[in-house]
Amino acid sequence: SSSHSPHSAKALSGLNFRMASATFSLSTEAKLTSPNLRNVKTQLRNAAPTRAFVRTHSNFQSTFRLNPKCASRQQNKTRTMSRSPPALHAVIAPQVLAAAKDPKETTVLVVGATGYIGKFVTKELVARGYNVVAVAREKSGVGGKKSPGDVERECEGARVVLGNVQDKDSTEAAFAAAGGKVDVVVSCMASRTGGIKDSWDIDYLATKNVLDVAKAAGVSQFVLLSAICAQKPLLTFQKAKLQFEEYLKASGMTYSIVRPTAFFKSLGGQVTSVQGGGPYVMFGDGQLAACKPISERDLASYMADCIEDPTLQNQMLPIGGPGEAMTALQQGQMLFKLLEKEEKFIKVPIEIMTGAIKVFDVLASVFGGLTDAAEFAKIGKYYAAESMLVLDTETNEYRADLTPSYGNDTLEGFFKKCIEEGMDGQELGDAAVFGQK
Repeated sequence: SSSHSPHSAKALSGLNFRMASATFSLSTEAKLTSPNLRNVKTQLRNAAPTRAFVRTHSNFQSTFRLNPKCASRQQNKTRTMSRSPPALHAVIAPQVLAAAKDPKETTVLVVGATGYIGKFVTKELVARGYNVVAVAREKSGVGGKKSPGDVERECEGARVVLGNVQDKDSTEAAFAAAGGKVDVVVSCMASRTGGIKDSWDIDYLATKNVLDVAKAAGVSQFVLLSAICAQKPLLTFQKAKLQFEEYLKASGMTYSIVRPTAFFKSLGGQVTSVQGGGPYVMFGDGQLAACKPISERDLASYMADCIEDPTLQNQMLPIGGPGEAMTALQQGQMLFKLLEKEEKFIKVPIEIMTGAIKVFDVLASVFGGLTDAAEFAKIGKYYAAESMLVLDTETNEYRADLTPSYGNDTLEGFFKKCIEEGMDGQELGDAAVFGQK
């Protein structure tokens, strides 16, 4: 490839990838002498017996059996990915050699570390042995209720530094307080409400601010938590995320853009009400949209994999959980079955959302303070009508078979846990819809 650096081309010359035999191996004649190259060589040899690429239709289906050194996840994990095989030049790029170091020699700075996904990512990285720096505001978490002491207890094992990523000077101070060179930035930031100003302030400007400071500080890798719905940007927060994704891809840094499907907690808002005898509310016939939800724990593991796995770098990465895609109707039926209750649904016509949007748009044109209300109505309709699956750009249809799966946690298991233990820890805060706080 013309994009090889002299160093990566030299290292690559000793590698022999046998894709046709569904494995890849290292040439016995390869002479990899530096510690980092030997580390990569070992990783590739360890992966060879279990990594396979199988041709299915026009895609490659690759199944990986992983044994991560993670105290919090002792069991093996299987992930199935529908994707083309990675470009060979990505395997021994200089940035990959840096990531191949012992985790103890790699400093990872996490922004959005106190958010719903961010706190799980922080714990996962700590468990894998990275030097983790968690950036938090003076008052953080849902409603700004967490003190610095709360954050330190929640992010045990990480170094907590205080900073406001919306302010460049404060962001630079946070990087300086990391206590040494930062190798990787993981961004789990997201606007809390999806409101217009909030979206541009956080999903684009604040995240861009972090990237700019990171690049100036010599950071080589950036892992971004985005959203699968950015593939069809009709809402402000989606447009803001998409604009930052493009900025990141053009930055010259090694990047991974993770676009997860629905989170478990976003589908758990009706567990308590249904458990108490209430109906399950859905739009239309409950089959307008489908998703492959992923747990916060599995998503955190996948994002940590992005630091270590060359095939996940410089890639757009849609990702869902295990199992088949599920509609709202199927989710409700599962919940009633687990509760051993008779099914009781309320079907809300999607036209109600369309009418509400028109009303709010008219009112917002007169009363500027209602602009976000109109946006929230649009968000509600989007999630009711659009699937959280990979969009086939040729057919303009959502495809479950093109949406990769990862992890072990299932929605059924999540529902069971919520029924038995309650919804503590699953608070949606500003994103609450069905009465869940």
